[in-house]
Amino acid sequence: MKLSDPSSDIHHTRSAKGKTGSSVRLFLVMWIVLIALGVVGTYYYSNHLQQQMISKLQVHTQQQIDTLKADYEKQLSTLSSEVATLQGQVQSFNELLTFTKDNASSKTDNSNKLYTQLSEVKKQLEALQKKMDLLK
Repeated sequence: MKLSDPSSDIHHTRSAKGKTGSSVRLFLVMWIVLIALGVVGTYYYSNHLQQQMISKLQVHTQQQIDTLKADYEKQLSTLSSEVATLQGQVQSFNELLTFTKDNASSKTDNSNKLYTQLSEVKKQLEALQKKMDLLK
């Protein structure tokens, strides 16, 4: 029978422990590297998504601004044409009122009616002017 040398068993055991210890270290290092790559990839992907979302929001906001601007300009031109029409009416009423005052006798009350109509038109003109000022 051969007795085994105790020193050779110890050497053999240390060698096996060293190989398993280095493979465990390598395994842990690889997992740490994979986790780090996952974190970095997630960070860059989230930044990419954020930039895409910001771009889409900017385009959408610009479209809404353009729509509002077109609507505002349309309302402003409509109010301007209404004001011009009312100014023409006021001028006509002023001329008619002047003519009526010049030709009025004490028996006719037409000038009061025309003055009342002129007053109403002026009120409408002032209301439209206020709306235009608010739009500006």
